[in-house]
Amino acid sequence: AVWPLFGLLWPSAVYLAAQLALRPVRPAERILEIGCGLALASLVAQRRGANITASDRHPLAETFLRENLRLNNLPLELDYRHGQWGDVPPASAQDGERTLLSGAYDLIIGSDLLYDRNMASELATFIGTYAIRGTEVWLVDPDRGYRPAFNRHMAALGFELQQDSRLVGCEDPVRGTTARRYKGHLLVYRR
Repeated sequence: AVWPLFGLLWPSAVYLAAQLALRPVRPAERILEIGCGLALASLVAQRRGANITASDRHPLAETFLRENLRLNNLPLELDYRHGQWGDVPPASAQDGERTLLSGAYDLIIGSDLLYDRNMASELATFIGTYAIRGTEVWLVDPDRGYRPAFNRHMAALGFELQQDSRLVGCEDPVRGTTARRYKGHLLVYRR
């Protein structure tokens, strides 16, 4: 990850949060947002009463999450876990003593996570680590060209692509306008 790119609300995150807002809350379901960044989808899930865990590796992700919860008058108890896929760099002083991601989840969500060539395999393996039989995975991908490789890696891990919805020129759920410049896909997989 390139740290200077942290702290921005990416369009893919807005679309993921909007999709999650339309999904019925299932009380016993465990949801994991990976690579959460500013954790907009986690905030939406928290506001709706879902059991959500946010995760990222950026050293400021949890701090931003807590501040966003406070600013939105949400309970500060939203679970945060330190999670990283691929070649995990050695722990650094910036990492501190973060609680590491563990467990299994019923729904795993993320946005704008396929941003380099190696990411397809690494991300699929990471998702497979926290998925159980029946786990659903939602990714909003801004179409940087790594989706076909990711689909192959997910299939090799027992995930079936159930939906690949194109998000070109769709309505911006925040502004209520058409976001013509955004292009991407909502990918839904099930194991």
